[in-house]
Amino acid sequence: MNFDEALLEIKRGSYEIIDEQKIAALVKKFLETGERYTVKAGFDPTAPDLHLGHTVLLNKLATFQKYGADIQFLIGDFTAMIGDPTGKSETRKKLTREDVLANAESYKEQVFKVLDPSKTKVVFNAEWLGALTPYEMIELASKQTVARMLERDDFEKRFKSGSPISIYEFLYPLFQGYDSVHLKSDIEIGGSDQKFNLLMGRHLQASYGCCKEQAVLMMPILEGLDGVQKMSKSLGNYVGINEEPKVIYAKILSISDELMWKYYYLLSSKSLAEIKALEEGVKEGSRHPKKVKEELALEITARYHGADAAAKAKEEFDNVFSKNELPSDMPEFTFNEGMGILDAMREAGLAASNSEARRAIEAGSVKINGEKMGDVKAILTQGEYIAQVGKRKFAKIKVNK
Repeated sequence: MNFDEALLEIKRGSYEIIDEQKIAALVKKFLETGERYTVKAGFDPTAPDLHLGHTVLLNKLATFQKYGADIQFLIGDFTAMIGDPTGKSETRKKLTREDVLANAESYKEQVFKVLDPSKTKVVFNAEWLGALTPYEMIELASKQTVARMLERDDFEKRFKSGSPISIYEFLYPLFQGYDSVHLKSDIEIGGSDQKFNLLMGRHLQASYGCCKEQAVLMMPILEGLDGVQKMSKSLGNYVGINEEPKVIYAKILSISDELMWKYYYLLSSKSLAEIKALEEGVKEGSRHPKKVKEELALEITARYHGADAAAKAKEEFDNVFSKNELPSDMPEFTFNEGMGILDAMREAGLAASNSEARRAIEAGSVKINGEKMGDVKAILTQGEYIAQVGKRKFAKIKVNK
């Protein structure tokens, strides 16, 4: 392994690095002596399904594993029951113990599609945070001031606007930092929106004098399919890693040519040199952007569903969109005569709401049996229909008398 190449791969796509010298020293020592080091990443099990936005961190952890790291994959079962606002203007709803454990199991099943289990230790912070005595809690709280806590952007905004901030919310960054104290982490990685909490680990490691301050590597927030907003299920611009292969493949092909490169750098396992060669090929005209995007879609689909499923997804996509054929396995729905087109689209999963269905029709994105639908007040009569929204959503609709 080449040290310079290893460091470039670790730094690749990062948003900010604090104490890069420490990371370099740890990697260098591993390459020279084989001595391993620890990298921590915390995940609050607030939802059972991961999307590509979550895998930005997983991919970086996998890179660290290649260069000597043992991963401390921390599931915040204790902190999740407190809830971190994470930039929101109000306290996040707390989860029950049952919710946390169920979601945590789902996380564990999914992350090993990316990480090497032999170099990953899954830990739950309730093990040590739940064991803290009242005296130890007070000692932990004494390590930071209220003024410093209010420097965190979301707390500052809520304080200035008069919105309530519970005292227990101040404990969240302290607990996350204490995780690094207990685990004696060498490096912690997280999203750029977690900077305050990540730095708390450095601060507390120094305050407790337990170990040298951890280095911090922050990754950027991945934009969703729209190229504007953060990838999010609530915004509908996400790619879930457990979605069907054909859905993953089609969604990735829908991103812009510009956004494609960010996805390559943050999500692809191709080397920096390989990606640079692809960029040069597109720039010079020897490679077509659509073909390069197809490579990315195939790679990501194969990572979560295997090469055969990815190849089948590509074939299906090409049949539907290049040859204007219909998909072979559309979902089927049966309704009674008299249902409006907006209700039918919502019930068939072609739109999240009637208002979204209306916007799609008004934008000219809806076809019924191949013909563009322009009437938002249309009523479905007896018969069978193929409904299509955009290029990816299809449904068979049967209307009974």
